[in-house]
Amino acid sequence: MALVPLRLLLDHAAENGYGIPAYNVNNMEQIQAIMQAAAETDSPVILQASRGARKYAGEYFLKHLILAAVETYPNIPIAMHQDHGNGPATCFSAIRHGFTSVMMDGSLKEDAKTPSSYEYNVEVTRSVVEVAHAVGVSVEGELGCLGSLETGKGDKEDGHGFEGTLSHDQLLTDPDEAVDFVNQTGVDALAVAIGTSHGAYKFSRKPTGEILAMDRIAEIHRRLPNTHLVMHGSSSVPEDLLELINQYGGEIPETYGVPVEEIQKGIKNGVRKVNIDTDCRLAITAAVREALFTAPAEFDPRHFLKPSIKYMQKVCADRYNQFGTAGNASKIKAVSLDEFAAKYAKGIYAAPVRVAVSV
Repeated sequence: MALVPLRLLLDHAAENGYGIPAYNVNNMEQIQAIMQAAAETDSPVILQASRGARKYAGEYFLKHLILAAVETYPNIPIAMHQDHGNGPATCFSAIRHGFTSVMMDGSLKEDAKTPSSYEYNVEVTRSVVEVAHAVGVSVEGELGCLGSLETGKGDKEDGHGFEGTLSHDQLLTDPDEAVDFVNQTGVDALAVAIGTSHGAYKFSRKPTGEILAMDRIAEIHRRLPNTHLVMHGSSSVPEDLLELINQYGGEIPETYGVPVEEIQKGIKNGVRKVNIDTDCRLAITAAVREALFTAPAEFDPRHFLKPSIKYMQKVCADRYNQFGTAGNASKIKAVSLDEFAAKYAKGIYAAPVRVAVSV
């Protein structure tokens, strides 16, 4: 099965009531872990790369690693997604390199650190949608800035993230604006700000409604029942991985992530894409530290890279099962970018958004 548009996967997830984890990738071992987990659970796959990942791996290396996954697992539908595009140029370069989906993150200006205006966000996102849809590529937008409701601060992901301190209004997606934003831009998916953030240090305590606004997702879904929602910064930061890392020389302080049960609530309220990176990094770090500590005479990189695949695969398979993704890859029929371009041109996805009205 060739690479497919993200919209194809999200539509199937919506029709069948499940969510899909979107895993950030930088190297071969991460892709192998994800694909092994997907094959084990019969799950569709979203492989996403940040600007930093594209620079680290190299455009052509990363592209061909993902194409290798497509060839090795021909029965699994895979979407190749640009994460946090900081401007139209980044999104357009991703499209030229074969990405089937792009995120135009207009919540920040092109410097990827200054909060933008609503008008700017609409303008740049709409411009990317027009070009991307013309060639069948899906587009994710973002409304509101990702950051902590506890501190008002955010954490950077490969250099992408606001600086300073923001208010709750800036850190939470406004439902009214969400409706207008989707109508004006025509995005295929909308990333919402609810208090999650990048990195391992999301919350200082187990999150409650004060610092993790899951009710905001429910309200946005009520008003936009036909829009695919996205949760960023949704690693759960497993305690067992933290303990293993620290057991073998790590120094990660007590921290809390997004509980899986909260993500499951989000999935029931329209969340179809769930971004996960930190959990995979923790799994790899735990495996590498353990392998190096227990066999200090080893010098073959495969000695610690092979366990890193195994540990990350376990995390990925668990998320596929927990999010209801498992068992769905074989049910999805491939649709090409050209076919999606024709759908967009016919206005199939351009119908006015229906706003749910409570009676």
